[in-house]
Amino acid sequence: MFDEFKSVFQKPNNAHVQLIVINVAMFLVMGAIYVFSTIGGADVVYAFISKQFTLPPKFGDFILRPWTIITYAFAHSLTDIFHILFNMLIFYWFGRLFIEYLGNDKLIALYLLGAIAGGVVYLLVFNLVPYFVERSDFAGMIGASAAVYAIVTGAAVLLPNYTFYLLFLGPVRIKYIAGFYIALSFLGSVGSNAGGNIAHLGGALIGFIYIKQLQVGVNWGGWITVTLDWFKELFQPRPKVKVTYRKEEPKPKSKGKPTGASKASQEEIDAILDKISERGYESLSSDEKEKLFNASKK
Repeated sequence: MFDEFKSVFQKPNNAHVQLIVINVAMFLVMGAIYVFSTIGGADVVYAFISKQFTLPPKFGDFILRPWTIITYAFAHSLTDIFHILFNMLIFYWFGRLFIEYLGNDKLIALYLLGAIAGGVVYLLVFNLVPYFVERSDFAGMIGASAAVYAIVTGAAVLLPNYTFYLLFLGPVRIKYIAGFYIALSFLGSVGSNAGGNIAHLGGALIGFIYIKQLQVGVNWGGWITVTLDWFKELFQPRPKVKVTYRKEEPKPKSKGKPTGASKASQEEIDAILDKISERGYESLSSDEKEKLFNASKK
């Protein structure tokens, strides 16, 4: 099982499954901590750890735990298995479609943007709107729903007429599925799970904005991709540098053929195609685009 989970993080275009594995692993770890701390009479241990993954409704508490604006999106209720089950099922269906068109990096970026946007809207409403301020006396919010709503709405804005075949309902365009979920959350914003539904709307809003901006060439999630790439490089082993000296040979004169900068081996072309699959064509540098163009003329 460990080898199978490990392989999930080695496959290309698999970010949706990777995020699902992280969420499920967090659910199991938190469950184990809860069971052992309860048996050992150390409930305070679980309570402390759980608070690090719970986004509080009040600004005063949030300032003391600002990281919860992200961590809450990787924790789920231990008493309601359907909380994580439905979140991950919906995320898998829409996440796979999203990755097919926009790649891994943009999925991860929008997932995190959805979590942040949902958390920000939730905090603003429970601290600025009198109706909700009076009802802000609760522990806080957990769950990936806001992030999932961002992906669902983003996919629906990108491909509104794409059709899913649903059990008992048959073919349904995803714009109607997204609209149905958004309407449910709006109606539930004054219900027993008001905080969660308000966060859903924040996630849906950023999903809409993200795709609309992407369609005009603006990537709101670029800073997330750059930050995560920087962290990855910190943990990647660096090859040892070997210095050699050799006599430089005179270069032959060019006869109108592509220069060395624009020539590309098959390995380079494969790497460029993998990058397009993972991050999209716009992620290529001008040199990589030139190499790909020259290879297409052969």
